[in-house]
Amino acid sequence: MAPEGTSMLQEAKRHVPREFDRVARGYDALSAMNPGYAKHLGWSAARLDVADDADLVDLCCGTGLSTLALKRAYPNATITGLDASQGMLEYAATKEELTGVRWIHGDAMDPAAAGAVGPYDGILMAYGIRNVPDPDLCLRRLRQLLRPGGSLCLHEYSVAGSPWSRCVWQLVTLGVVIPLGTIVTGSSQIFRYLRRSVMAFDSVPQLEERLRRAGFVDVRTAAMDGWQRGVVHTFCARRPRE
Repeated sequence: MAPEGTSMLQEAKRHVPREFDRVARGYDALSAMNPGYAKHLGWSAARLDVADDADLVDLCCGTGLSTLALKRAYPNATITGLDASQGMLEYAATKEELTGVRWIHGDAMDPAAAGAVGPYDGILMAYGIRNVPDPDLCLRRLRQLLRPGGSLCLHEYSVAGSPWSRCVWQLVTLGVVIPLGTIVTGSSQIFRYLRRSVMAFDSVPQLEERLRRAGFVDVRTAAMDGWQRGVVHTFCARRPRE
């Protein structure tokens, strides 16, 4: 959030897990009100393009909505879900459809330190890379977690470089997400942070270049539909076949 100070945004990132703890019970209800939310997670999961019985990790899995997308796309996969919010994980673990998922409480900056050591066939990270304090270091570590040829999909907001997308994002967050999120969860902090962090985050070409610098190949970006077109994207990449 350049106008308000990068250091302030970095400080806010430190409190993201705590704020997600506060809104965990209302998060699914709020997400269900977002047209296309579950569908687009399903698209990103499918874009991993791995075998049905793959070994997968869902980073920043939250309440398990992205994990469910993986489960449905790859019903025979072995799935590990990792998140820094204990409250989100506890709620995810109550979902019957996610029985068999291994849940890890840990930091997406260093999944291996938390016990997600891999190697994995695929990694899905939904709405997570924007929140880590050092995206470049995080991406290098994620590449090391993948088998040679393994797939990474970042399901993420990116509106920089597009005045139209930035305008849509401001209108949706200020007019819908923040007021509705406050009503449903009783807290506005995480939704205000969401608005600011997306406005400050990479453009599509910038994030693609981060992936290449981290050693990924076959980098490409796929679009969503609805109001999320130009706002939410799937960033796909692979670890080289060494």
